[in-house]
Amino acid sequence: MGVFSHQSLLLSDIVFIKMNTQFSPSTKTVALIGAGAVGLCLAAAFMQAGWQVVVCGARARFPQIEETDTHTYSIRHAATPADIGPCDTAILAVKSHQTQDVSAWISAFNRASATFLVAQNGLGQKERVAAYAPHANILPAIVYFNAQRFAPGRVTLKRIGAYDLCVPDDAAAQYFADVLQKGGMRVQVTADMATALWLKLLANITANPITTLTGRRTGIMQECAIQAAARQIMAEAVKVGKAEGAKLTAQHVEDILLWLQTIPAESVTSMLQDRQAGRELEYEALTGYVVKAAEKHGIDVPLNHLVLSLLSSLHPAHP
Repeated sequence: MGVFSHQSLLLSDIVFIKMNTQFSPSTKTVALIGAGAVGLCLAAAFMQAGWQVVVCGARARFPQIEETDTHTYSIRHAATPADIGPCDTAILAVKSHQTQDVSAWISAFNRASATFLVAQNGLGQKERVAAYAPHANILPAIVYFNAQRFAPGRVTLKRIGAYDLCVPDDAAAQYFADVLQKGGMRVQVTADMATALWLKLLANITANPITTLTGRRTGIMQECAIQAAARQIMAEAVKVGKAEGAKLTAQHVEDILLWLQTIPAESVTSMLQDRQAGRELEYEALTGYVVKAAEKHGIDVPLNHLVLSLLSSLHPAHP
């Protein structure tokens, strides 16, 4: 599918500031539900394409910063769903286990004219969002870039591989793919989203847990012993993914191992960032999904069971 290819690293600092003036009423608007690292990077792409962004939820303390070596953008804040204004597009970029926490914001877009771009790891994005907005159009978006939020409203984007995002091949997704590409994102459109989601899942069930359990950065994925363990974890999941209808092969495992080695050694996975910050870990939609699907199909996945038990034993208040 051409996802796991080498490409030189590109860095981009993104700074957001609160705006004091209103955009033109004719400017298209996207609502950002989840102003974390990934959400802010996607929001920046929309703004680069000429859209305005409304950040939903508790008021973030965005610093008033202007630097010549960064991309600086102005945002508008909505304290309640009623403050969003005319808007039919939303980015959902909270972690999968936080979806219920923002259900009021999701429900505000429960209409046929609304579209969600769901940037969440793992699988089950449509089902999670449809629980609160069954009438909305829900588009899962696979994120390949690495982003780190190092201060309120400040993000560093690290591009790895040939694409930044992957979306399904339909008219609505193609429209947003064009918008995001205009905003500087490299977007892949695929007719086999199920396989693409499982391919990203294979990477997530290795790099995220391994870095989190060891407390190491992504450079650990370049070590031979770790690669051997990751290969076995993914081999188990390949059997499950194939049972679920994904077109996975043993070669995909090798491709992903190669892709993981292209990630800069100093990068920090999202799960490790959460553990370091004492936040709840996102593993049920990753390793937990593999284990549950394996049980459904009667497939033995002992290493994934072990990883799941270790992750679930980590108390979020004790990183």
